[in-house]
Amino acid sequence: MRLAANLSLMYGEWPFHERLLRAAEDGFEWVECLFPYEVPNSDWLTLMAATGVRWALFNAPPGNWQAGDRGLACDPQRVGEFRASVEMARETALALNAPCVHVMSGTLACWAGQSAGAPEATLRQHAQDPWLKNMDWLLSQTANDPIDWLIEPLNSRDMPGYFLKTQQQAHDLISQLDPSGERRIGVQMDLYHCQITEGDVVTKLRQFLPTGRVRHIQIAGVPERHEPDWSELNLPRVLDELRALGYQGALGCEYRPRAGTRAGLGWIKAHGFSGTMAG
Repeated sequence: MRLAANLSLMYGEWPFHERLLRAAEDGFEWVECLFPYEVPNSDWLTLMAATGVRWALFNAPPGNWQAGDRGLACDPQRVGEFRASVEMARETALALNAPCVHVMSGTLACWAGQSAGAPEATLRQHAQDPWLKNMDWLLSQTANDPIDWLIEPLNSRDMPGYFLKTQQQAHDLISQLDPSGERRIGVQMDLYHCQITEGDVVTKLRQFLPTGRVRHIQIAGVPERHEPDWSELNLPRVLDELRALGYQGALGCEYRPRAGTRAGLGWIKAHGFSGTMAG
C-alpha cells in the first residue's frame, strides 16, 4: 500500500498550490485531491519534478460545486456538460500521468423535480439509465487511455440524495457496463462512507477486494472525518485486513486534521508505515 495525502482536506494551513510541496516535506510520495484545475498543469509538473511526488487520483469537474452540483453523470439534461468535464479530466490526467480519475455520479435533485413526491428508490431507478449511458460513452471515448475511471458510493449524511449509495450498487453497475472485465472502470472504496452507510467494513473488504474492481481506497476517522486513528473503526484491524488481502493500491488520506496537519501525522508511523509513507 502507498499513502496519498489528500491536498483538498490536508495541508489547509497553506495555499492550495503549495500543499504538494508540504506533503513532500513530510515524506508523502503520492497525493490526491478533489479538483486540481485551479493550478495549471505546467505548475503541477514543475512541483512534481522538484519533489518526485506523483498523483494517485483526482475528481473530474462536478458541474457547479458552489451551486450544489455533485457530479453530472445521472442527469439526462446535462450530457454536454458531462462530456466536457470528462474531456477536461482526461487532458489533466494524461498531462500529470495520474492513473485514476473519480467521476462523481450526481444527486437525485433533477429527478425529484420531475417526479415530485416519488420515493428515493424510484428516483434512483430513474437516474440509472442516463448514468449508464453517460458512463458507457466515457469508457468508449477513452478506451485507449491509461486511465482508470472510478465511481464512489457516498453516504447520505454528507451527500444527501447522491445517486451512488452502496458498495453493492457500484459493483452491480460496473457489471452492467463491463461484464467481461475488459474496460477501465473500477470502484473508489472510501471506508469512511462505507462505515456510515453500511458498516461491517471488514466483511465488505473481504467481499469486494478479490473482485479486482476496487482500484483506490480512502480512509478517515468515523464519524467526524478526522485522522483515521480517531475513529469508531479499528484502524489496526482494517490495515491488517488490507495487507492480508494483498491490496497494493493507493490509500488516500481523505480526512480533516483535528489540530493541524503535521500535528496529526503520528498515526502513520504508529501503524506500520515507514518514513517514506510506503507500506
